Amino acid sequence: MTSDAIKHTDHGDRKLVTFSVSFYIVTALVMVLVNKWVLNIVSVPITFLWAQIALAVVFFHLSSVFNLFVIPKLNLRTCISLTPLITINVVGLTFNTLCLQYLDASFYQVARSLVLPFTVALSWLFLKKKSSTMASLACGIICGGFMVGVRGEVTSLDVSYTGVIFGVISSITTAAHAIIIKKSLEVVNNNTMELVYYNNFLSALTLIPVIFLNSEIQGLFSLFGSQENHLLVYTFVIGVLVTGFFGFLINIAGFLQIKVTSPVSHMISSAVRGVLQTILAVYFFGDDLTGSRVFGIALILIGSTFYTYIKDSEFRRDEIIKSKDAGEKV
Repeated sequence: MTSDAIKHTDHGDRKLVTFSVSFYIVTALVMVLVNKWVLNIVSVPITFLWAQIALAVVFFHLSSVFNLFVIPKLNLRTCISLTPLITINVVGLTFNTLCLQYLDASFYQVARSLVLPFTVALSWLFLKKKSSTMASLACGIICGGFMVGVRGEVTSLDVSYTGVIFGVISSITTAAHAIIIKKSLEVVNNNTMELVYYNNFLSALTLIPVIFLNSEIQGLFSLFGSQENHLLVYTFVIGVLVTGFFGFLINIAGFLQIKVTSPVSHMISSAVRGVLQTILAVYFFGDDLTGSRVFGIALILIGSTFYTYIKDSEFRRDEIIKSKDAGEKV
């Protein structure tokens, strides 16, 4: 391959990475803000989550009608092989939704800020990828931001400990999900769209018993059984339509981003999204920004940025070493 061809390929790869990251951030922001708007009004969070995923499946089938997507034939062996992905996805989405219901949209970022440290820890435990001292220090800064934010908020604004715990669990499952996706792609021959469809379809089925476990049946009867609740029903339906569509997009965006970048890059873009989310939450929901919340978010952003710098430096160093070794062999 000529040098011009290599430059052209790199340029194309950068365009794809930029598009996938931007696509993910925009769709994720819309999802969080609309979700928070609906969860502030209705009291059936898991049903709302299930409706979003079910609608995303419907969009897949509509896409197949216009030959934009081929619905894969469900294979029992594939379904069984994807059990870890579906389990972690359902658990993660459930606690993520409950976390958003219990906390302000701006503080939601702090509560889920441990995604990157957990990603690094799980990569070390399961993928045997060790981090350098400086990378570990960056994760320590993020953990410090989490503790500063949580301690200050719980003291000054009586923020729900339950919401914070849900956020931590959601962080663990999100980190695991990003790693498991890489493994799960092998099950479907690296077909991203097929994996997205399986993930949504099986997750929708799995969430049905969770609705009962969360005792939402009575809330559903209360929501749809009274003529006085037409405004709530309208909010619920509009919320489902918007988040269902963007949920369909964010599944593609998230899986695409992880495929063309890496789990850690995926987490970095999530951190950037969190900062934008905080600004928009203050604007749309009037969230309070206390000193501890701002300082916590600042530390989280600094730690994430520092981590990105360290990993990029390490990558460039490794590439130089590989090039030198290749030159010596020639």
